[in-house]
Amino acid sequence: MRAALARRARRPYISGMFIETETTPNPASLKFLPGRQVMPSGTREFASPEAAEASPLAQAIFDTGEVTNVFFGADFVSVTAAPGVEWSSLKPQVVSILLDHFISEAPLFAGGDASGIAVPGESEMLVEEDPEDADIVAQINDLLETRVRPAVAGDGGDIQYRGFRDGVVYLQLQGACSGCPSSTATLKHGIEGLLKHYVPEVVEVRAA
Repeated sequence: MRAALARRARRPYISGMFIETETTPNPASLKFLPGRQVMPSGTREFASPEAAEASPLAQAIFDTGEVTNVFFGADFVSVTAAPGVEWSSLKPQVVSILLDHFISEAPLFAGGDASGIAVPGESEMLVEEDPEDADIVAQINDLLETRVRPAVAGDGGDIQYRGFRDGVVYLQLQGACSGCPSSTATLKHGIEGLLKHYVPEVVEVRAA
């Protein structure tokens, strides 16, 4: 699902660590790799300064006043710049914030709670699913987990299942993939084609 291999850049070696950066299919987003674990389990997206209050790290990045989205993956942080912001000035700020966070070993979330683990729940489903579709839903989720999410994570984002009804699968793109110019093509030609091939009951994929 990646059009080309992303270019990587390294921050000079500072205090025992460096931050690698990768471009993503979304020109507004960069993927930052600290070379260590970010999320112990699951993923977490912050799409507003208010949401970022749950994490001192996300809040510090939003405090630059130049970002619209921060996303935590297993071993990366992807950041989406606000319209009109140049990465040449923003990237050093984000790298500095990440270095300060990981070198100081500060907690990722306020209060050290489990808010970092994002697990889709019943309340987040967009449609009421038919119990008779349980096997189909299981097949869809297995494909998403084993084939789709690793590829999307490589692009600095994640994808969440939001329901299946009448042949339609509802998915939500997060992180660098949210708002990406190629996200529609990713859903319609990539993920939809994969799911329809392996699960004949799937007729369409829609963005949540």
